[in-house]
Amino acid sequence: ERRERGERRVCCFVSFLRFFFSFLYPAAQSAARWPAPAQRHLPLQSRAETTGSFFFLVPERIRTMASSGKRTRLLKSFVEVPEGSHFSVHNLPYGVFSTEQNATHRIGVAIGDHVLDLTAVLQFFDASHQEAVAATTLNKLMGLGRKAWTEVRGVVQHLLSADEPSLRDNAELRAKALVKLSDCTMHLPAEIGDYTDFYSSREHATNLGCMFRDASNPLLPNWLHIPVGYHGRASSVIVSGTPVKRPNGQQRPNDDQPPVYGPCKLLDYELEMGFFTGPGNKLGEPITMDNAEDHIFGMVIVNDWSARDIQKWEYVPLGPFLGKNFGTSISPWVVTMDALAPFVVENVKQEPTPLPYLQSDSPYSFDIQLQVAIRPDGKKPSVVSRGNFRHMYWTMKQQLVHHTVNGCNIRPGDLLASGTISNKEPTSFGSLIELSWRGTKTIDLDGGDQRKFLQDGDEVIMTAFCQNDAGVVVGFGDCAGKVLPANQ
Repeated sequence: ERRERGERRVCCFVSFLRFFFSFLYPAAQSAARWPAPAQRHLPLQSRAETTGSFFFLVPERIRTMASSGKRTRLLKSFVEVPEGSHFSVHNLPYGVFSTEQNATHRIGVAIGDHVLDLTAVLQFFDASHQEAVAATTLNKLMGLGRKAWTEVRGVVQHLLSADEPSLRDNAELRAKALVKLSDCTMHLPAEIGDYTDFYSSREHATNLGCMFRDASNPLLPNWLHIPVGYHGRASSVIVSGTPVKRPNGQQRPNDDQPPVYGPCKLLDYELEMGFFTGPGNKLGEPITMDNAEDHIFGMVIVNDWSARDIQKWEYVPLGPFLGKNFGTSISPWVVTMDALAPFVVENVKQEPTPLPYLQSDSPYSFDIQLQVAIRPDGKKPSVVSRGNFRHMYWTMKQQLVHHTVNGCNIRPGDLLASGTISNKEPTSFGSLIELSWRGTKTIDLDGGDQRKFLQDGDEVIMTAFCQNDAGVVVGFGDCAGKVLPANQ
């Protein structure tokens, strides 16, 4: 408490000094508000020293917390952000949008109920970043690397801050740059070259092992040693709000009868989180645990739609195929790892200890609260599960490192998903096959409806967010999709 009081006194003293010296040296104060283009990419300390700002007087520990977002009370935007909004100035997720007035796809940043159109404020970014910021997808920005990501986000955060007049006091620019979120059509944030889905929740793997194999030994021998995964279909990854047709395919409902063809009868969702990759690695050169974070750009919600009856008949011996590749939904806003940094938590303890190439002492799990709701056609949504991402057995770094350990190359904009997220409590299970325990239980919805699996007209709505003790929310918005009838 004494240290906190001391830090507050220092911050107040610094504010006083800046106010006092603004009268003595108005030119220096003006320069400190908005750095010159050549200085925008400098670290905060270096920028302060070159512009005349007195930010360098703040102790290093406070500087670090302020720049990382841990001292969240120091951050405020001139853009009104409704209480509880997922998109505060602490977040600033990237997405790709268009409007009725301008059909061009462009990169935006969500702030409250608005989107900052980065093409309208291009002049504020360093010249080396402008091409990526002006692109129609995030792939070029993802490919710039971690240093550039932090610099670009820093410019956006500075531009939207409450005490920065460049946009705040320019009504004409503000009208061009800030677009109502309700007027935006969202698109896939990146051109996804490859998509890989993992199977990294121990609780989920245990539940399915109990259902389909041996309840006394549910995990396969390899599960505790490698992040198990399979290659999905990038072409059928769709943005939130896109409806999903019930797939047709082969099923074998009776084990003593031949297979039949028709619409899937056991349609399910899978609650997952995914991450987009940044700079790629050369073919034959693996990514290591030491540099894995440099290749992880940000995260989205993922709904890995699943046709359980089709999947059951086809998955032996090569794994998922038509039971999965008919559609995978993702949320439109990519939350950066910089925004998620304040919510990092210790990793789940792994026993047995993984092989050396998968070991790391640094925490890379995140306290992300999760929720799934089902909205029957024409009715209100009912929450069916709540869980948390922090309990995943294998981390994103381990997934990426294992993916490339054989020399496999990744590229900017590849999507890697976590696998279904389930916690220990039954109310946290991330799929209907678990909640209904393979169809042996019914799931009660509001209004008297019941489900074991999804029906036509059902909309699945997934939500994810982080929240700290101060009430600051960093969220992902929704990942939603409605089930349409199968083709006849």
